[in-house]
Amino acid sequence: MNGLQKSIIYLNGVGPNRQKILKEEFGISTIQDLLNFFPNRYIDRGRFYKINELTNSNSEIQIIGSITKIIKSNTNNKSKLIAKFEDDTGIIELIWFRGHKWIGSNIKIHTPYVIFGKINYFNGIFSMAHPEMELLKDFKIKKRVNFNSVYPSTEKSINSGITQNIIRKMIYEYLNNYDKNFKENLPNNLIEKFNFISKNQAVRNIHFPKNIVCLNNSIERLKFEEFFYLQLQILIKNRERKKKINGYSFSKIGNYFNSFFHEHLSFKLTSAQINVIKEIRKDLGSRYQMNRLLQGDVGSGKTIVAYMSMLISLDNGYQSCLMAPTEILAQQHYKVIKKLSDNIGLTIDILTGSVSKSKRKPLLDDLKLGKIDILIGTHALIEDPVVFKNLGLAIIDEQHRFGVAQRSLLWKKNLLPPNILVMTATPIPRTLAMSLYGDLDISLIDKLPPGRKPIKTFHRTDSKRLSVLKFIKDEISKGNQIYIVYPLIEESKKIDFKDLMDGFESISRYFPLPKYKISILHGKMKNNDKEYEMKRFLEGQTQIMVATTVIEVGVDVPNASVMIIESSERFGLSQLHQLRGRVGRGNKQSYCILMTGNKVSNDSKLRIDTMVKTNNGFEIADVDLKMRGPGNIMGTQQSGLLKLKIADLVKDQDIMINARNSVIDLLDDDENLEKNENQIVKQTLAEIGTYKNIWNYIS
Repeated sequence: MNGLQKSIIYLNGVGPNRQKILKEEFGISTIQDLLNFFPNRYIDRGRFYKINELTNSNSEIQIIGSITKIIKSNTNNKSKLIAKFEDDTGIIELIWFRGHKWIGSNIKIHTPYVIFGKINYFNGIFSMAHPEMELLKDFKIKKRVNFNSVYPSTEKSINSGITQNIIRKMIYEYLNNYDKNFKENLPNNLIEKFNFISKNQAVRNIHFPKNIVCLNNSIERLKFEEFFYLQLQILIKNRERKKKINGYSFSKIGNYFNSFFHEHLSFKLTSAQINVIKEIRKDLGSRYQMNRLLQGDVGSGKTIVAYMSMLISLDNGYQSCLMAPTEILAQQHYKVIKKLSDNIGLTIDILTGSVSKSKRKPLLDDLKLGKIDILIGTHALIEDPVVFKNLGLAIIDEQHRFGVAQRSLLWKKNLLPPNILVMTATPIPRTLAMSLYGDLDISLIDKLPPGRKPIKTFHRTDSKRLSVLKFIKDEISKGNQIYIVYPLIEESKKIDFKDLMDGFESISRYFPLPKYKISILHGKMKNNDKEYEMKRFLEGQTQIMVATTVIEVGVDVPNASVMIIESSERFGLSQLHQLRGRVGRGNKQSYCILMTGNKVSNDSKLRIDTMVKTNNGFEIADVDLKMRGPGNIMGTQQSGLLKLKIADLVKDQDIMINARNSVIDLLDDDENLEKNENQIVKQTLAEIGTYKNIWNYIS
């Protein structure tokens, strides 16, 4: 037996039940899966303790001794097994809260065992809960290595008797009895360049390291290998996409673009905006479909770049559309783009779920006839009745808020797929973007428009609430407007912090009518009511907007100068940054005040301190990535998107960059992997298949 694709059922000790649990809990079906089930930590097992040597400060230790008695105990309707474990110096208790049946039928009394686990001390007694146990006579693996691998486990796997020793034995059996050497899967030039150990050494030492040097060498080699083949697939797909002649070519810059740029653009573009427009112009002028991600911090001027891209499409005889995740944001885009188009004779319209049937039919007829140049909308754009005459450019704002199926329907509005520009105001760290969006060309607007004053951010606790309320009064007296954001709409029985309705009542008492007027906005309101309240605030009819995070994205109120975020410790970094971006839209000095209780957790304090320290969205994104990991950063639809087996996008950025650069060099030299020295790569690529769902999330 030497095939890595064979089932684990062929290994000793793996019956149908154990096979089922390993697949369900860890995705282990084959030998290859088992070998790629890497330890999540290692323990030095070189030392044995005597019971009389134990102290309160001991953590994980191992002891040789025997079980002299097993007692079943029931306390508060909870049962547990307690065993007395002795050596020649003393007694400790071993405790099991689950898996009683397996323990009871497998443990042998008065037989020497090696036990390993975390030691606890309570009421003068040392104990160990759910220890690893192995008969002393079977203690073979530990004679060979001092470092013990510790693998991920679940309650179900433990209850089924799949202990750490069982997993080690399965891996050891295969490595020792069946496969003496593993086929190399990296080219020799890379092994020499980075001084990597062989594949064979890496696999053996990752599970059974001879020493710390061998372990570190194995980890580095396997992390590089994982990143290398991930990036290879991404970059091959990217190159294949660019080769296809399947896009509209916008060969000219015409009257719409030139007229707007030279005669009607009322402000100077930043150098970053100009560079991005040039990148987009180059894409649109090629014969290939544009697939570009436009990243820009809050308020960096992405909308004007998107609009000027639409003008290039119109200059070449094609329609454009912009799809936004919410009706409020779609309305905002519509108003901005319509105003920008006032002097150049474009037909702009909007399609959302609230557009009446009487208005919808003539709109759809005009769209099909090409009478509408730019259509702004929500997910209503992807419905079947929506047909464009010739859609040349589709822009998606906050694209991560749309599902994969929703976005794909938009490109199917044409015989040829339109050029695609996706925008996000959620900064994505470079290494994460290169992995999640590796098949996209990425543009970055990293400078704010001139005249914008940095938002000043402060942390205030409940004990300072009166001074915050006085500050709000002072700002209102200057003619400015205030946002106050709450995390909940209704009182939660489980979580003790302020909700919006209580907050609205409290604020209304402190800022009473008729001198002060307050708007309220939350997700449970009807669309008409939302629009009414937002319009009142936008037009200055109300001085304070009390809201939930429904205002997180999009709406510009230049007169709003203060953002108060209640219970800010309950928000993530990205959300705090997006909320803060609702102020500072004009040339006034703006402020963000993060309210918390008097005590916050260490993680919450780090988030708040980061917000106070910097306005830079990319610095904030880096901290967020380190705190939460890549899955959560991308939101629920993207969580688990990159389930790397050993590499870590946060901790291993340097390795990832080296792997990506190595792939670029490889493909530049031998794009089709035809050279003899690259056959090993070509074969490995075919064997591992594709990383599922990497690119589906974009196009």
